[in-house]
Amino acid sequence: MRRAHAPGQIAAMIRTLLLAALIAAPAAAQTLPVAEADFVTRDFRFGDGQLLPELKQHYRTLGTPQRDAAGNITNAVMIGHGTGGTGAQFLTPQFTRLFAPGAPLDLATHFIILPDAIGHGGSSKPSDGLRMAFPAYDYADMVRAQGLLLDNLKVKRLRLLMGTSMGCMMGFQFGTDLPGRAAAIMPLACNVIPLAGRNRMWRAMAIQAIKADPDWNGGNYSKQPLNGLRVGVALQAMASSAPVRMQADWPTRDLADAAAERAMAQGLAGSADANDRIYQLEASRNYNPAPNLARITMPITWVNSADDFINPPGVGDATAHVKAMPQGRFVLIPETAETRGHSTHTWSVFWEGELKALLARTL
Repeated sequence: MRRAHAPGQIAAMIRTLLLAALIAAPAAAQTLPVAEADFVTRDFRFGDGQLLPELKQHYRTLGTPQRDAAGNITNAVMIGHGTGGTGAQFLTPQFTRLFAPGAPLDLATHFIILPDAIGHGGSSKPSDGLRMAFPAYDYADMVRAQGLLLDNLKVKRLRLLMGTSMGCMMGFQFGTDLPGRAAAIMPLACNVIPLAGRNRMWRAMAIQAIKADPDWNGGNYSKQPLNGLRVGVALQAMASSAPVRMQADWPTRDLADAAAERAMAQGLAGSADANDRIYQLEASRNYNPAPNLARITMPITWVNSADDFINPPGVGDATAHVKAMPQGRFVLIPETAETRGHSTHTWSVFWEGELKALLARTL
């Protein structure tokens, strides 16, 4: 006898099949009109008093700016990347679908800004020459620098601020440090509490491994300390993992071993300079926007994932913290065989509807 399904079950099955089809479908070829530039701030003073004569911020832009009578850009969207990343990470098909005609961030109506944060990509960083004498930047410094970048671009108020992982945390830092400079905020994959517990432990172990490698030589190395970097690559691979999906993808020991070998090779090939990596991981050391969340008065939709190893549902009490923000909304994406763990933040198919709703409720 064929089993009958309730209407709600049928709808859920249809949604699951559609989502799987969207994820599995090959991306259409797309040529993005990306422009790149640098902005240099003279005599940038960090929060601890250190001074850098020239602070360079590299950034990418897409779309055409719309301006008011005073020349200020009114349709700007800034998107912040994760630890160790760059703005280029958002130029992948699973994210750029948002920029397509008729999509929430259609390039015909939005001006997209993709900055490389301090210490990352083409922006000023230790490996430029100062090594471990580079100023010990933190998220507050990074956000303040991005505020100066927006000033230079003549963006007084962002239409939207988005960010993933570190960019998510910088979104909360931005909202509390620069209130009023964004009409809406969408942080993806982070918490608002200090980075302690397991989240700090894996970062601390990665830093310790680099410094324990004899090749590191106090930061004055002639070749990258690869043995130390290997530990960090392994830890981050686990931190970014999606257990249900990975079990389905690599169901045997041999497949899992081969995947581990590929992940290590790719991780080392794409790894930051060792000193840069230390600074990137240490930048979160004093992050703690929780006491100041009431300053975030604009509409905000905060999205986490149930299978996020770095920000699991039992840590951070997001449902309580979101109540401190007058127009806050928190969404937890359930774990499925299709979600991507921490990296769900860059697969817009999972949260695109929330983005549309946020834009609709924003002035």
